[in-house]
Amino acid sequence: MTTSPSPAETSYSPNNGESLASLPRWRRFLVGLCNTARHLGATLNWRRDPGYEQRVIQHKLRMQQLESEILQIEKETEQLRRENAREKALSALIRQRCFPPECSSIPPRATESDCGSSWS
Repeated sequence: MTTSPSPAETSYSPNNGESLASLPRWRRFLVGLCNTARHLGATLNWRRDPGYEQRVIQHKLRMQQLESEILQIEKETEQLRRENAREKALSALIRQRCFPPECSSIPPRATESDCGSSWS
């Protein structure tokens, strides 16, 4: 008993003249898959998205720009911290020198001992 090739096997015509029956099983599967896709009106496009590389480059450039902005903000923040610390130290020094704790703008209350000693 002999078997005849299926119509899909006879319709395959690679450039080098091989028949579908001579291909390995996995290649026959792919050919059948492609034929099914063609039958359904689909096209298999194995090429990359043409704008992909350009978008990747733009993304990398934007990331570099953001990283440099972050570094600049960190430098400015550190500078503001140093200035704030310097201002606090200067303010504390001014309070210490100009307004010592023993000085007060409110005069002390008179006590009995103060009153008794001044009248005698």
